[in-house]
Amino acid sequence: MRIIISPAKKMNVDTDSLPVQGMPVFIKQTEEILSWLRSQSPADLQTLWKCNDKIAEQNRGRLEQMDLYKRLTPAILSYEGIAYQYMAPGVFTYEQLDYVQEHLRILSGFYGVLRPMDGVTPYRLEMQAKATIGGHRDLYDLWGLRLYDEVRDDSGIIINLASKEYAKCVEKYLQPSDQYITITFGERSGNKFVTKGTYVKMARGEMVRFMAENNIVDPEEIKNFQRLGYIYCDDLSSDTEFVFERK
Repeated sequence: MRIIISPAKKMNVDTDSLPVQGMPVFIKQTEEILSWLRSQSPADLQTLWKCNDKIAEQNRGRLEQMDLYKRLTPAILSYEGIAYQYMAPGVFTYEQLDYVQEHLRILSGFYGVLRPMDGVTPYRLEMQAKATIGGHRDLYDLWGLRLYDEVRDDSGIIINLASKEYAKCVEKYLQPSDQYITITFGERSGNKFVTKGTYVKMARGEMVRFMAENNIVDPEEIKNFQRLGYIYCDDLSSDTEFVFERK
């Protein structure tokens, strides 16, 4: 079984807490992307990143100094977004770290696919960015089938905790034999079932922690999740979507 999750924009450097256990599998493609980014003008980069002047300046500085092989942070500790805050990998036990290293995969526009303990450096590049690298029309075209092939294991079970922007990298290539389950977190508002971005990110991180703490390898056990006020909602769920409602 594999679990897919999105990265986060905010990243840090932590070379002390845990040792890196490997390099990203697509590091050669990352070198190509880095070379292309360095060839872009400051104005083009800011348009690509869709950010303010301060963030653009910070990330141009990162590009100039970037070394893909030195002063690396395990990916799961590098990302600082809400989902990772609630996942709280810094306090995982060694057994829980082993679980996520085997089962969790982080999708990335810059690195492609990351195992939690792969060494990374801070970057800014969202999957939907209009990066025309090597004749490809965008990053989805550049990565193509590779991300699905790397994510899928022999079980064919993929648990989707990623945003739509990242999940589509895998969904496009699913085979009939795959068991692909999207986890949805939401709440009722009148006659509608709505999802709220911040709560969803919190729940995704908490779900990874729940699965790691309970060493879950059977998708049915995911239904036992009851954290942050969420509970499995059978009447809204299906074989391909597990829905959790916040009361």
